[in-house]
Amino acid sequence: MILGGFLLFSVSIGGTIAWVFSKLFQHTTQGLSLLCGGFLVGLLILDIIPSSFHLYKSFGLILGILIGYLIFQLLNSLLHASHTQNPSATLLAIAIIIHTIPISLTVGNLLGNSALSITITASIILHHLPEGFALSTALLSQGERLWRLFLYFIAFSIFFSIFIQIGQYWELTEKSQGLLMGISIGLIATASISEFILHHFRSVTRKSFLTYILLGYFLSYVFHMLIE
Repeated sequence: MILGGFLLFSVSIGGTIAWVFSKLFQHTTQGLSLLCGGFLVGLLILDIIPSSFHLYKSFGLILGILIGYLIFQLLNSLLHASHTQNPSATLLAIAIIIHTIPISLTVGNLLGNSALSITITASIILHHLPEGFALSTALLSQGERLWRLFLYFIAFSIFFSIFIQIGQYWELTEKSQGLLMGISIGLIATASISEFILHHFRSVTRKSFLTYILLGYFLSYVFHMLIE
């Protein structure tokens, strides 16, 4: 639960930074969505995809990415058909939770090593800053209230804590971890490109379109340097 509290603190910092940017772009929800899309693409290119292919075998990741794409198409159809509020943000939240599962289980396996406790804590705080920023930007771009953001963060930290506890007693195989990571990559990639970028392609000028996306990418680079 303590590590879950650190995660809550981390995503809240990311959410606060996103809130500041939402005030800068308060007159254009399209700009905030494009910023989120550019940030997510940068997060994938700079951090998630390279580290995943370094840790896991290519076949499992590629298979997971294809499954993630199919899951996105299915969930996207169901959420839009049921008129779910903020379907794009819901899809992103699901992707981030799946992305967290292998990390949480690994942390659970390492908890017995006291020498790694400080390293694990620091890693949790830094690693989940981008997730907090991305999810908050997605929700704020769709007019979500701050108190509901905090509820998302609490649920996120609870999921994290539960899978840490599971990780203490059950070790997920490397193939399964790679598959889950691939699914999260597929979901994040399709959600960012389809829901946050292409969806607003015609709603802003070409110059603004590129500016918001590149700004989001630059912010992901800043977060990447902080994590490194």
